Amino acid sequence: MNDSFRTAAPDRLALALQHTRARNIALYRCFAAAAADRPEGVPLLPTVNPPLWEIGHIAWFAEWYILRGAASSAPGAAQSPAMIRSADGWFDSNGVAHDARWQLDLPPAGAIRTYCSEVLDRVLDKLSRAEADDATLYPYRLALAHEDMHGEAFLYTLQTLGLPLSPEAREFVDAPAEAMAQSDIAFPGGTLQVGSDDAESGFSFDNERRRHACHVPAFSIDSSLVTHAQYREFVADGGYENPGYWSSAGKAWLMAQERSAPAYWWREGRGWQCERFGRRIALPLHEPVRHVNLYEAQAYCMWAGRRLPTEFEWEYAARSGHPAFQWGSLWEWTCSPFEPYPGFEPDAYREYSAPWFGSHQTVRGASFATAPRMRSPIFRNFYLPQRNDIFVGFRTVAA
Repeated sequence: MNDSFRTAAPDRLALALQHTRARNIALYRCFAAAAADRPEGVPLLPTVNPPLWEIGHIAWFAEWYILRGAASSAPGAAQSPAMIRSADGWFDSNGVAHDARWQLDLPPAGAIRTYCSEVLDRVLDKLSRAEADDATLYPYRLALAHEDMHGEAFLYTLQTLGLPLSPEAREFVDAPAEAMAQSDIAFPGGTLQVGSDDAESGFSFDNERRRHACHVPAFSIDSSLVTHAQYREFVADGGYENPGYWSSAGKAWLMAQERSAPAYWWREGRGWQCERFGRRIALPLHEPVRHVNLYEAQAYCMWAGRRLPTEFEWEYAARSGHPAFQWGSLWEWTCSPFEPYPGFEPDAYREYSAPWFGSHQTVRGASFATAPRMRSPIFRNFYLPQRNDIFVGFRTVAA
């Protein structure tokens, strides 16, 4: 299922929708096996959702945009009632505040699973009769992307809670790639056409529009991400104790955390271990470092005499086709705040981008947990600077 979802025809969309649902049900079962699927089994954390709520929300989203024909996420925009009476009150993320999701009187897991199956069956039936034009297929592609992103969220929630992946779930997750020999790649820079426009075929997110020219000065960038071995040197050199490496926001975060190494690192004698889905292993030195937030990435860069790339430097390198430029094993922090492109207008899913401009940071690439069909050098992901629960790393640029 490596075809891009952005241009998938109805037959490929149908297969992808079934694939993402099978993946998410397999991941959901990991929570159920640990009795952590109901809200009472999951701590109230700002970075996770109760898994039972999340699986219902995924189905509700597809029902809202595809089966109920909603032209936007505004209340009352659906053209027909929900399949189950209280669905809007349970699963609409705009109407149900994050913390309130732990207090909902949700139906039993079996009833929600039945709802999910029925929504998917009806979506596939409607898709089988749909015209193969971009406007008609837009809500199907949107629902697919939405479910794929929640699948990745399931994976970082499992990591956060220290729960294991079942053999069934592992079949849906790519193995992390080891970084190859690292070198600097020099690019001459120039004018980069970034973003999409309505005249192009296929799907685009609202934060990727409108197309515009961007001047990228010459730069020299790492061919691969910073590895555990490289980041271990920063830790060993007192990187977390030296305030000179940290921004003011980074120092405030560091003082609140009292951290001396990345999340999920554990000292073992004179070496290090890390935790992967509830299991401790020797720190894989040749893999890209993960679970570092923006402040930690910036501090490493200051220590190394380097800097993070802008999102357009990253995109320039990724779209260059340079054989040595590796990406896709981890999301990558950039030094670019998440901001709208000129001429931005929100899409039907109005809360996807607009509420997060200015407060979040742009990350580029993909991770081993990202569905391959989602991977694109133009995709703009975004997270709060302090997030380290996601599968994110970084590379550096010559200062």
